[in-house]
Amino acid sequence: MLMAALAVASLALMDAYMKSAALAVGALSAAWLRSLIATGIALPLWLARGGRWPQRAVLTLHLQRSVVATFMALTFFYAITKLPLAEAIAISFVAPLIALYLARLMLGEIIRREAIAASLLGFAGTLVIIGGKVGQAEFDRDTALGLAAILTSAMLYAYSFILIRRQSQVAGPAEIATFHSGVSVLLLGIAAPFLFEMPDSDTLRDLAAAAVLTVIGAMAFAWAYARAEAQVLVPLEYSGFLWASVFGWLFFAERLTLPTL
Repeated sequence: MLMAALAVASLALMDAYMKSAALAVGALSAAWLRSLIATGIALPLWLARGGRWPQRAVLTLHLQRSVVATFMALTFFYAITKLPLAEAIAISFVAPLIALYLARLMLGEIIRREAIAASLLGFAGTLVIIGGKVGQAEFDRDTALGLAAILTSAMLYAYSFILIRRQSQVAGPAEIATFHSGVSVLLLGIAAPFLFEMPDSDTLRDLAAAAVLTVIGAMAFAWAYARAEAQVLVPLEYSGFLWASVFGWLFFAERLTLPTL
């Protein structure tokens, strides 16, 4: 539980650094550079622990989650350039609800009432925030794009919960973190020659911090999901709202709206 909470906090802080970087150079450039730096951190850790190439079934699982995580991250980073950080995190709380039902269907977990209640509460909050956004006078194209991107990211995030639970049963945290970032480098690298923007030194520092936090979060999640069912850990995602609120205020002076509260 503590490791999962650490992962949520680390990734919420990572999101703040990535919002700053994505605003400076675009979501794709920021995502690609973050993954590149994170691979440089995770790969030596994996090699130091033996670094054996995974068997085909495990490699397939790594590739599946890495592809999902790549597009999940890209759509999320785009969304937070259009929406306040806390609002984006709060809207993404639809993901735990979806993840619970996927855990039942794909992992065979028996979902407890408490987990369902917590996820339904989060989903209700998502509807309130979206309703508040749509009803505001400043609802515009950017806001609509941000909402579409964050909901897409949330759907992918829900599936990612299931994949990391499976991954954590057959691979260690360092291996998972290495493939998570390494495959992302290759995928995003396809578009990088056409859309890449070179960051300045301040943005590079943000990306380096984000990369470190990405590795910490990925390894902490892998450790936690190896030891607990998805339904136990998924509701901890709601603690991310507190961190996002704090970091959004500290980094970007973002104020919470009434629907978000």
